[in-house]
Amino acid sequence: MKRSLLTVLSLIYWSLYLHAASFSVKDYGAVGDGIHIDSPAINETIQKASQSGGGIVVLPKGTYLCYSIHLQSNITLQLQKGAVIKAAPVDGQGSYDEPEPNAWSQYQDFGHNHWHNSLIWGENLHHITIEGEGLIDGTGVLAREGGVNKALALKNCHHVSIRGISILKGGHFGMLLTGVDDLLIEGIDCDTNRDGIDIDCCERVVIRNCRVNTVNDDAIVLKCSYALGRPKSTAHVLIENCEVSGYDVGSLIDGRRTTNSTKAPDGDGPTGRIKLGTESNGGFYHITIRNCRFNHCRGLALESVDGATMKDINVSHLQMNDICNSPIYIRLGDRMRAPEGFQPSKISDISISDVCVSDADSRYACIIAGVEGNPIHHVSISNLRIQYRGGITLDDVREQRGRNPFFIPEARQSHEPGESNYPEPSAHGIQPAWGLSISYAENISFKDIQLETVKPDERPWIYQKDTHHISFNNIIINHQEIK
Repeated sequence: MKRSLLTVLSLIYWSLYLHAASFSVKDYGAVGDGIHIDSPAINETIQKASQSGGGIVVLPKGTYLCYSIHLQSNITLQLQKGAVIKAAPVDGQGSYDEPEPNAWSQYQDFGHNHWHNSLIWGENLHHITIEGEGLIDGTGVLAREGGVNKALALKNCHHVSIRGISILKGGHFGMLLTGVDDLLIEGIDCDTNRDGIDIDCCERVVIRNCRVNTVNDDAIVLKCSYALGRPKSTAHVLIENCEVSGYDVGSLIDGRRTTNSTKAPDGDGPTGRIKLGTESNGGFYHITIRNCRFNHCRGLALESVDGATMKDINVSHLQMNDICNSPIYIRLGDRMRAPEGFQPSKISDISISDVCVSDADSRYACIIAGVEGNPIHHVSISNLRIQYRGGITLDDVREQRGRNPFFIPEARQSHEPGESNYPEPSAHGIQPAWGLSISYAENISFKDIQLETVKPDERPWIYQKDTHHISFNNIIINHQEIK
């Protein structure tokens, strides 16, 4: 990631303050008592600031009960310490904006097709900042199901900065940012029901110094869907110095970090990870993930299944603890949820280094899985340390596969929507190896790898199927060097 990208995106924030006037929402009728509906006053303040050429819309300390807030260009929405934008209940006092139509809705999940049915939204805007020490709170209102399901949604915007704020129970998406270029997200806390930060079809993005907790879905996820009605890549992205986790909802922000929730809606363990995919039409290019921590969640997932090329992905210096499925999952699939004419997905040029994992579930191992006739190419993994829990027997594998414990079925694939074709480590079942499972892959290198199990595991440490040019250098398995 070039230093110039960091510099340019950092300047987004400061440039918005030059000659910017301040507009307090209380001067336009906002009460902030948690009883009155304040979104009309906030929207009026935003409109007045926009008509004046832009400015800083200030929310002083208070609880502002709101329906949909409409952003405008050249506006900073500043939530001062103690300010809370609280999602208003749907009880007749007002209403949220309806989801707008989308002619391409069949190519991605429902939530990715709509932006207006959100607590805060903007479309076709530029030079926006949302910042401060305040909170956006969707408790009891924002949900995956129902009329309003996002805390913040932006579509086709550029030069956007989101800094310092917290999001609690943000619904289907804490943030859905689609077609948003030149984007800086810095120093936020997001402790939410489902996806935390969704970056979809965005270019020139920096996400840094954030904490994202999402027990039931992904924490920081990059996508490149067809929601804009055209393929657009997600490219030139840096994710650094972030923490992702799957603690109980709300227990990151309040500091408890409790672990009572043991399963996400798909039946597997807490999610809360960094992921690329699943919606994957436009392509993933030049993505850097570094210096991040994964706690009580799933591992890193790199997935392209709908016709996107994934190339030049660089991952380094990850710390993982209490990982409930594959610490590393690289999946090239053929779901092909895309318009006619899309070519099959491709994955190549992946570099992963300096990863340390403790207390990892060993059911699924680290998986690199292409499909027959379309292998994953050129993956380099180095300086990898994983401590697995172990304890799986060959009978555990036989129970799901029949008599041959070393048979690995293809993960289920279908061109029909549904969980059966969703790329996830659990879709492959318990692996016939506890450490590495590689299928339909070429030119894969492993260097300086240490793998161990806490409890004895009857399976071998590695499984390979239809692989070519797989190299190993300095491999230590349960403290024994492999020659």
